Amino acid sequence: MTEHGLKPYLAGVAFATIFGFSFLFAKEALDYVDPLRLLGLRFMLAALVVTALVLGGLVKIHLRGKDLRPLLYVSLLQPVAYFLSETFGLGFISSSQAGMMIALIPILVAVCSALFLKERTSRLQWSFIILSMLGVVLIASQQGAGDGVGSLWGSLLLFGAVLAAAVFNIVSRKATQTFSPFEITFVMMWVGALVFNTLALVAHLRAGSLPTYGIVLLNTQVLVSLMYLGILSSVVAFFLVNYSLSKLPASQAAVFANVGTVVAVLAGVGLRNEPFYWYSAAGVLMILSGVWGANYFGGRQ
Repeated sequence: MTEHGLKPYLAGVAFATIFGFSFLFAKEALDYVDPLRLLGLRFMLAALVVTALVLGGLVKIHLRGKDLRPLLYVSLLQPVAYFLSETFGLGFISSSQAGMMIALIPILVAVCSALFLKERTSRLQWSFIILSMLGVVLIASQQGAGDGVGSLWGSLLLFGAVLAAAVFNIVSRKATQTFSPFEITFVMMWVGALVFNTLALVAHLRAGSLPTYGIVLLNTQVLVSLMYLGILSSVVAFFLVNYSLSKLPASQAAVFANVGTVVAVLAGVGLRNEPFYWYSAAGVLMILSGVWGANYFGGRQ
């Protein structure tokens, strides 16, 4: 499909699939642990894993002597700004409304990549990107038909997450010109671990519950969820995100994120016995068609 073959596209499908299942594991863990502590433990595990890979000689990084500011910008956008905005935003609005807002990410990425990276997106690609977004909106709006209207704060926070994710795609795409995908992922995991654990520890210190900070690790469900979120959904998935961004235009790589909606729907049907309605099938078809079209015609261009 491109000079890089199928690998970038397979990476896109893979990271979207991992992210899609992450909602199930996060939901299980949040029954026992607060959001900030979950983020702190998740990224600390991820940071330890990437460090073990480097110390074990399985992966090499070359950060010494380089200007690390681009990596800090990337890390502050994703995971820090994105996860903080999303986590606190979900406290004010429904998950269906959040899903509709998150679907805006490929649109913003296409706009930003045209402005800042001078990447060209054809009208045909735009039509498929919008088709994919409308598929997410269809599923989210029908599933949330009975939800109340979210607060202004929730909408603003979720838009902050969308903006952070869109700018992340642009900044990370530029960072791949100097750093390898693993080097970017390595710094992302450590910045996330330091920021989220600092915030969580301060919150627990103020609440007087600091001695019980790590006791949730004795819970099997929390531990299993952390293994998935910390290793697969952080280290592996973000490496695949950075790899796809190093090989594909940002507008094409970003549209794979909507595949996560498909995976989340199918996982709910298969693992949680949730109903599968006509709008689920229509939305899934729209998303997959949009992802295929945006990348197929982008590759031909």
